[in-house]
Amino acid sequence: MFSTPRADLVPNTAAYENEPLVKATGFREYDARWLFGPEINLLGIQALGLGLGTYIHELGQSKIVVGHDFRSYSSSIKNALILGLLSAGCEVHDIGLALSPTAYFAQFDLDIPCVAMVTASHNENGWTGVKMGAQRPLTFGPDEMGKLKDIVLGAKFVERDGGKLIRVEGQAERYIANVATRAKVTRPLKVLAACGNGTAGAFAVDALQRMGVSDVIGMDTDLDYTFPKYNPNPEDLEMLHEMAKAVREHGADLAFGFDGDGDRCGVVDDEGEEIFADKIGLMLARDLAPLHPGATFVVDVKSTGLYATDPILKEHGCKVIYWKTGHSYIKRKSAETGALAGFEKSGHFFMNDPLGYGYDCGLTAAAAVLAMLDRNPGKKLSDLRKALPVAFTSLTMSPHCDDEKKYGVVAEVVKEYEDLFAAGGSILGRKITEVITVNGVRVHLEDGSWVLVRASSNKPEVVVVVESTQSEDDMKALFHQEVKPRLGARVGKYNQEI
Repeated sequence: MFSTPRADLVPNTAAYENEPLVKATGFREYDARWLFGPEINLLGIQALGLGLGTYIHELGQSKIVVGHDFRSYSSSIKNALILGLLSAGCEVHDIGLALSPTAYFAQFDLDIPCVAMVTASHNENGWTGVKMGAQRPLTFGPDEMGKLKDIVLGAKFVERDGGKLIRVEGQAERYIANVATRAKVTRPLKVLAACGNGTAGAFAVDALQRMGVSDVIGMDTDLDYTFPKYNPNPEDLEMLHEMAKAVREHGADLAFGFDGDGDRCGVVDDEGEEIFADKIGLMLARDLAPLHPGATFVVDVKSTGLYATDPILKEHGCKVIYWKTGHSYIKRKSAETGALAGFEKSGHFFMNDPLGYGYDCGLTAAAAVLAMLDRNPGKKLSDLRKALPVAFTSLTMSPHCDDEKKYGVVAEVVKEYEDLFAAGGSILGRKITEVITVNGVRVHLEDGSWVLVRASSNKPEVVVVVESTQSEDDMKALFHQEVKPRLGARVGKYNQEI
């Protein structure tokens, strides 16, 4: 019987080599992420695989797709995970080096219901994790993650005979060929593909070329797991600034930025303007509305409030649902509501039939943007951006807050805003009109401006976003004069600030 995982093991000891280390904090709301070494070891990963295999058998499944991203340790971690899955009697289909959407596509292509993608996504080096699902195109949510955590930490493993490993060849090629059908560009375009030396560098240029883009310029597409220039995260200003600089230097029509596992997409337009994904989503929704009247769109609570008031969406009878931030939440809500698409400010796009399979895929999102441009041959991306109603939205700012403390801190802030609203309070001279607590707290003001505070689902951080309908200066004031002082000493240093 496999040993019960421990949380107190220390590297460079005999116990660390013989027993599984698994810190409980690695079981996040909708995936698993640890610092490899101090928070989980290879035996701990094997325990995770055995627990996952035990769980999917409980769900009546046994076949699973497995892949890994490009980091120095990801292949070793995947092999340890596979050992655990085999011990649980699973039939493992290993697709090799992959993007997360490649693994999701493989579920459809190979007709296999379950997936385990080894990736730390956009997290910095040192992190590892697994994105899991047992019902395509969905990935685990809090209930499933809670059950898996209980099995692994409680060593409630069921070992079975019959485990089998199948090496799948050509899965990346089949994925690229499929995603390339999502756009057929007929106008000449010069497009940058920024990959931050992450996994997407092996696939993005080829895919965009097959979509018909006449001139694709690869930017940091050589795979290098040290990430020598910047972390592959299209929500971070460092990557976006480099993309904007390159657009101006090359005279490009736009730039796409892909994160470490290729399930997110960032966009910079022809003027070098960094367009956050919620605004790109609104542009897509406005373009799709006449083609799909009455369509439903799901957006996360970090996204612009412009969806709720957009005249084009109203004209075509479209419905917008604001929902919990997190790829698993938006993906699931989009599927449950039959939404045409779901959009998340972090860059996750969920395109449902006939636009995609419903899972988050950076290249499918890029295809949707290219198709939009092709339907508007006389307009640049900047023209479509300028056609949006005006709102000044901040980037996503994340102060450090320990995993053990972050939910308590957010609960305190939620209570403060609820009390302020109940007392008829205001923020910077504007009355509070609504307090939404579906995911942290989103506080709406009478002029349409809002502030958001929530706990990060995958890092020891709190997440802050603000939006003003008045001006950029007012947007900054909402952060510096309201949210930052309110959080105060309860949080640590911010990853970036406006």
